[in-house]
This record gives sequence, C-alpha cells and structure tokens, in this order.
Amino acid sequence: MAEEPISRAEVEHVAELAKLSLTDEQASKFTSQLDEIITMIDGLNEVNTDNVKPTTNMADATAILREDVAVNAHQKDALINEAPETEDGFIKVPAIIDESEDA
Repeated sequence: MAEEPISRAEVEHVAELAKLSLTDEQASKFTSQLDEIITMIDGLNEVNTDNVKPTTNMADATAILREDVAVNAHQKDALINEAPETEDGFIKVPAIIDESEDA
C-alpha cells in the first residue's frame, strides 16, 4: 500500500479544480480507486531497471514518410465555385460551437 494513502479531501480538491461535482458515493469510490492506482505505481517504482534500455519503439522499423505535396491543388477554384457560401477564398460553414452555453 502507498506510504500515504490519498485522502478524500485531495480527491475533492482535484475534482473542484477540474470543475467536477462528485456525490459522496463517487468521492469515496474515486478515493479508493486512486489509492489502489498509487499503490500499483509504488510497486512499479520498486522494480530494478538499472540495466534496462529505454523502449521508444517496439518495432525496429523506421517510419517512411512521403513528401508533403498538395494533391489536386489545381481543383481549389472549382471547389470554391461550387460552395454555397465563401469568404476570402474559403468555404464558409455553419458554426458548430454554441458559446452561449458557457455563460
């Protein structure tokens, strides 16, 4: 078990920072779960990894990247001409974020 178990007050503080509201049942459940996670991490910290090289990639393959070249760029004007509404050379679309909900 972790040397100092996580407290319910710490869980409630983190929930408040994240703007989450927790019921008493949720706060108790998360306190217990987080304490178990911290205990597992403490166990991993006890494993001797002195002679273990860091793993950055499980495969020996190297990423082969293609050159970043615009494809069909000549079709931009045709696309813009077909759009129902444009502005400054861009296709105008309806807003999908309603900022009034944040108030």
